[in-house]
Amino acid sequence: MKNLLEVNEVYKQYGDYVALNGVSLQVPKGSIYGLLGPNGAGKTSLIRIINQITLPDRGQVLLDGEILQPKHVQHIGYLPEERGLYKTMKVGEQCLYLAQMKGLTKAEAKVQLEYWFDRLEIRGWWDKKIQELSKGMAQKIQFVVCVLHQPKLLIFDEPFSGFDPVNANLIKDEILELKKKGSTIIFSTHRMESVEELCDDIALIHQSNKLLEGPLQDIKRQFRSHNYEVGILTNDTEALLLELSKQFSVQPTQFKSLNNELQLEIGLNNQTPNALLNLLTQRGQVTHFMEKIPSVNDIFIQTVQNN
Repeated sequence: MKNLLEVNEVYKQYGDYVALNGVSLQVPKGSIYGLLGPNGAGKTSLIRIINQITLPDRGQVLLDGEILQPKHVQHIGYLPEERGLYKTMKVGEQCLYLAQMKGLTKAEAKVQLEYWFDRLEIRGWWDKKIQELSKGMAQKIQFVVCVLHQPKLLIFDEPFSGFDPVNANLIKDEILELKKKGSTIIFSTHRMESVEELCDDIALIHQSNKLLEGPLQDIKRQFRSHNYEVGILTNDTEALLLELSKQFSVQPTQFKSLNNELQLEIGLNNQTPNALLNLLTQRGQVTHFMEKIPSVNDIFIQTVQNN
């Protein structure tokens, strides 16, 4: 798959502080790409460089095969974590103004705004001032401003901040729809459950360095432990545990269940899942059998702690 965005050996330093230390990324076209990292990792510095708010000290950024230039601003939509709407301006007036700054004519902007105001059910807000809106309502306006010029690249920094669950789900669905229509999306967030739901690829930046990058499924495979959650109803727990311990690594665990079964986490130790399941079915009624797939949160914490 061709990359829409390539970041090649980018360095950024502020005085004695190194914000980015030779970071390289490849964002596949048409993907949702999770940019992860603790506070202060360097994510915001990188996003500011992609948006040409600041320039790298060294390195290169390419958008769709071209070295990043001022003209590319019109091909990027940016939803910053710190929102930047003019509080005393009317919503409609402000949206038209910002759309024209992104290269749309007034007529083109009105068509796009009508579409988005209908889609997000905010048609009645046209003459309201931003200061009259709740944080969540203002978030919707900021989202519209970010996407209405139909950019090639969308950058969402904590897009669900300020939303209740219903509106967060609405925006999530819109992000997925934008991807379906061909947008490439960089998604920066601390909400790991959102990364699990949305992202095709991820990169983790920590202390100004990239620690990992790639398709999410491939990274999960790298962190695979080959451990299984097991629930079993048995008449002889002691005998079962003794037999299991001869071939497998066994420890107690807890998971949600409607049964009052023995709950275990079992490592295969080079055995096969079938061998484990055969042993269990001979010793009781198996109510739960599932591989423990590492979550993005597990991978995030393990990688940061190890580095």
